[in-house]
Amino acid sequence: MTSDAPPVIAVTGLRKYFPLPRRYPGQPALQVHAVDDVSFTIGRGETLSLVGESGCGKSTVGRAILGLVKPTAGEVRLDGERIDHLSAGRLRPLRRRMQVVFQDPFSSLNPRLRVREILAEPIANYRLARTRAEFSARIASLLEKVRLPADAAGRYPHEFSGGQRQRIGIARALATEPEVIICDEAVSALDVSVKAQIVNLLADLQDALGLSLLFITHDLAIVEHLTHRVAVMYLGRILEIADRRSLFAQPFHPYTQALLSAVPVPEPGARHRRMILKGDVPSPVNLPSGCRFHTRCPHVFARCRTEEPLLRTVPNGDGATHSVACHLETRPETAAA
Repeated sequence: MTSDAPPVIAVTGLRKYFPLPRRYPGQPALQVHAVDDVSFTIGRGETLSLVGESGCGKSTVGRAILGLVKPTAGEVRLDGERIDHLSAGRLRPLRRRMQVVFQDPFSSLNPRLRVREILAEPIANYRLARTRAEFSARIASLLEKVRLPADAAGRYPHEFSGGQRQRIGIARALATEPEVIICDEAVSALDVSVKAQIVNLLADLQDALGLSLLFITHDLAIVEHLTHRVAVMYLGRILEIADRRSLFAQPFHPYTQALLSAVPVPEPGARHRRMILKGDVPSPVNLPSGCRFHTRCPHVFARCRTEEPLLRTVPNGDGATHSVACHLETRPETAAA
């Protein structure tokens, strides 16, 4: 990854609201604020992890980038070209450069097709092979890349374990030779040991192919070993974004601190202070005023309840960019500490 290269993905002010049907005549129009003013970039060969609790809008961000849902507002750019407003026909050739690996490796694969047919479909869609020999060579190469035996091509998805099925899903994503792969909770349905294997596979593929990854997950333990930068989401907004080392060494936002406190400690008997958040996540239909996290924050004060904090850069001591949306960072007694 080169820091001076232009971003392969640039998301600016992304918003996605889902309108709710009226239950009775005259009811006010309501909408789910799934994603609300999200901005970030992904460099070439970089992994950005998007983390947060279920329902915070992570997957909607990924689907908006892919064009599976139309953003309510904001921009998505691929190599500098704006793509969020394109029609399905104009977006189609660009889909080859952006692929996705879904959460459930069973339901995302057609159970009626053999693996060779699953992998051949995207190759045929973009005319990347013409003869039977070319198709066979590409399919064999894909299976080798994801470390599956050649005879897997003739079998059906139900004949594989969950980890093997996810390898097939990764192979399908690689079939179009993409620049970007969005991994939407790609390891959350797998056993711990299998998770590690898939994460190592993704890291090796990234090094070999120069892929850019958006890794959507709620598992910070997995993120620590895969990512370059981390963006923490809560109720549709990014609360903190930083490089991996800075975020894990010195998280600024109380929500990030709570997420990290839930990560298991690798050394038995090591001192570990768990931060338990009180209350439930507010409804994305009826958002709280001020900071969206103030209803659960252990450090809340008056300003948090009335004024929404902006994402701003804070010094972290190592010169890396670290941004946080929290009033604690501008509170006089905090600055003096």
